[in-house]
Amino acid sequence: MLCLTVFMLLTACSVSYKFNGASIDYTKTKTIQIADFPIRSNYVWGPMGPMFNNHLKDYFASHTKLTQVKRNGDLKIEGEITQYAQRNKSVSSEGYSAQTELSITVNVRFTNNVNHSEDFERQFTANQSYETTQSLTSVQEELVTVMIKDICDQIFNATVANW
Repeated sequence: MLCLTVFMLLTACSVSYKFNGASIDYTKTKTIQIADFPIRSNYVWGPMGPMFNNHLKDYFASHTKLTQVKRNGDLKIEGEITQYAQRNKSVSSEGYSAQTELSITVNVRFTNNVNHSEDFERQFTANQSYETTQSLTSVQEELVTVMIKDICDQIFNATVANW
């Protein structure tokens, strides 16, 4: 009888944790408005804008229960891609560039219409390096994809994960 009682208690009690990173009170916050981010950089790679906009929206859709709306969202994320640049990162012993660093900077304006004390405007940057023996066109898509994922993580953490 004691064993049966212990077994029933153990199976009846369970604890579950969800580690999606979001700390949202869904009773107050139900919608999010994510605007398309235009490219305002001097240097542009065409596919970068749609890649960023789609990944940001998909990231919030898959990591939260918020409904995405076109206007009047409880949360609002907007901004622009302000920089897409490359620079020499290191020099070889012969005096030539050995590595190049590619970077993306995104300016984000976040509005929390449920709690305006959390509103901010901030820049997020991601960098990736590649060997100068490679052409930018051969590595650009892969590097931009990695940087976009990094920036979307940063934006998510700053807006709904409160990190």
